[in-house]
Amino acid sequence: MRVITDKPEVLAPAGTLEKLKVAIDYGADAVYIGGDAYGLRSRAGNFSFDQMREGVAYAQAHQAKVYVAANIVAHEGDTVGAGEFFRTLREIGISAVIVSDPSLIEIAITEAPGLPVHLSTQASATNYATLNFWQAEGLERVVLAREVGIAEIKEMRRHTDVQIEAFIHGAMCIGYSGRCVLSNHMSMRDANRGGCAQNCRWKYDLFEMSAGGEKQSQLENGEAFSMSAVDMAMIEHIPDLVEAGVNSFKIEGRMKSIHYVSTVANVYRQAVDSYCADPDHYVLKHEWVDELWKVAQREMSTGFYYGTPTADDELFGKRRKRPQYGFVGEVLAYDAAHQVAIVQQRNNFGVGDKIEFYGPHFTHTAQIVERLWDQDNDILYRAPDAMMICKLPVTQPVKAGDMIRKQR
Repeated sequence: MRVITDKPEVLAPAGTLEKLKVAIDYGADAVYIGGDAYGLRSRAGNFSFDQMREGVAYAQAHQAKVYVAANIVAHEGDTVGAGEFFRTLREIGISAVIVSDPSLIEIAITEAPGLPVHLSTQASATNYATLNFWQAEGLERVVLAREVGIAEIKEMRRHTDVQIEAFIHGAMCIGYSGRCVLSNHMSMRDANRGGCAQNCRWKYDLFEMSAGGEKQSQLENGEAFSMSAVDMAMIEHIPDLVEAGVNSFKIEGRMKSIHYVSTVANVYRQAVDSYCADPDHYVLKHEWVDELWKVAQREMSTGFYYGTPTADDELFGKRRKRPQYGFVGEVLAYDAAHQVAIVQQRNNFGVGDKIEFYGPHFTHTAQIVERLWDQDNDILYRAPDAMMICKLPVTQPVKAGDMIRKQR
């Protein structure tokens, strides 16, 4: 029986220390985070050096890695202090830094030797000659441009042994490899230096002025549109990604919730392990696909992997499919003697709601909330207060770290 022992890495986003720990608990081999400088997500919960140390310690205790994104397009003055920043990452034990700007790459290599450098998707690597160039410069991994297809990856793998990382799930940018100036022009926020306002997801209209000075929509149905892509989901194509030679499966979403991070990491962990254990008899499980739809906020497609996206891969008109579940809490502890879960509320839920507990290794338990108490054992009908601690009887054992979602 054929077995793939060198499994692709499941790489999850971690916008906060909490998300880092959740991603690892739910199966991620590695996480990528941002620091207080040089990254492209200024509104994410970027890490201080002390938080990085705690995150690295947690990751190492679970045989996982932590990468730091430092992938801005640097303007004059932006590189000041970069050498010290990279040396501190090396001292903390960060496994690699993800960079796109050549000046920052040079600084990382020369001023923090020993710190592995990965090329960011922002650098738009789309051919094997580019991969070999960056490998010769000292980089060990290239994150491919999101516009690269499966056939191109296979061709790259035939001509290079540099590690290949590719996005396999999450939001897609309408700009080429994430490089966009809409935000700069319309919001005075530089998308390539961490300030993207996501203007592409705003609603737009086409109109002309009538003789009387009134706006007249030129859209057929009068409905506003965006310039935004649907999300990517490659769960149905794990065999193609593995056999093409992708070393790291990257999940987008440093600003997403722990509901998203836990669910998506959990699903791709199951799929990768299942395929690598017996690739010749692999079967896609429909529950994996269904699980991803429980956290999907937009429709999903395969991006550029199998050709150029069409209008069906963009967000035109009304939403074609709406999420059926909402995240409501996390289990803090389980009282086995009384079959009661102690949970921390994240969104309003209460008696009569149909909920689902899920945990690492793809465990699931569904039930109706029949009773609810606060931490002082006073009876509740709803749990309306953010982060409140409450208790409820459960029909099956649960454990700390399990998540709870509610069917809408």
